[in-house]
Amino acid sequence: MSWTTPCWIYPSGFNFGLSLRQIAIITDDPGWHGRELTRAFAERGCQAAYLSLTECRFHLDGLSPPISLPGFETRPPDAVFVRGVPGGSLEEVVLYLDILHGLQMLGIPVFNHGRAIELSVDKAMTSFILRRNGIPTPPTWALRDAGRAQAIAARELEAGHYIISKPLFGSQGEGIRRIEKSTDIMWLPHSNGVYYLQRFIECQGQGYSDIRVFIIGGRAVAAMRRRGLSWLNNVARGASCESMVLDPELAGLAAQAAAALNMDYAGVDIILDAEGKPWVIEVNSVPAWKGLQSVCKTDVAGLLADALLQKMSA
Repeated sequence: MSWTTPCWIYPSGFNFGLSLRQIAIITDDPGWHGRELTRAFAERGCQAAYLSLTECRFHLDGLSPPISLPGFETRPPDAVFVRGVPGGSLEEVVLYLDILHGLQMLGIPVFNHGRAIELSVDKAMTSFILRRNGIPTPPTWALRDAGRAQAIAARELEAGHYIISKPLFGSQGEGIRRIEKSTDIMWLPHSNGVYYLQRFIECQGQGYSDIRVFIIGGRAVAAMRRRGLSWLNNVARGASCESMVLDPELAGLAAQAAAALNMDYAGVDIILDAEGKPWVIEVNSVPAWKGLQSVCKTDVAGLLADALLQKMSA
């Protein structure tokens, strides 16, 4: 691919070894995950650099590369690893995803690619795709009409089911509420006028727990049980992590969910109900794995790096 432009220099202090493959890690908060990825890529003869989508832009003047990536002025990255997509207005998020789409159109492998992130960041579309592919996911409703949303919640409560209200876009348990009684319905939360409601699944056993399965390249590589302090099982919300041997059935179910959304890697969250039936409740296209790494011996970052390098050579 041609990326030639006049008179560009490297950023101060940044040294690209031309013999090394260059990997752009998309993130605004490198932290532990960034260090792990950088280490894994270095062990495989690659040089990684962090890149924020907020600093990328289209340059469609014919005088410079069509997509401007700070730190990659003289040559494009050989591949892009998406560790995080910033939040923002609808226009900002669309622009960030446009950048990812554009990079892939230019022949640069993007891991996960923009379309996978689009499908998973939108909980309504995720639920639709899972259900359409026969993957067990809780009964779900996404709509604009407040009266109908309240009627759905009332009907579920009357049938003995709690309802979970979630923002259409969101992660780490932010903005999620459980509707438990009729008085909650009057204050049914919405996300900019959109109601996303999902039946609450009572988990098997004591307390609250779910299973996070980590998928890379179409297969389950590790799993953990998360035990929440409350009905929210997010590690960011204080849930504890436990090692576990993954049942082949759950591994296959998680792999099917990731494949339905066409993901290179994914964190698939599964709840076993009181009868032991598995339900896929979330598929994350930019999953964290620090908690998982603390309870498993698998080098998750190493497997991610291997999968990306394999995608580059495909």
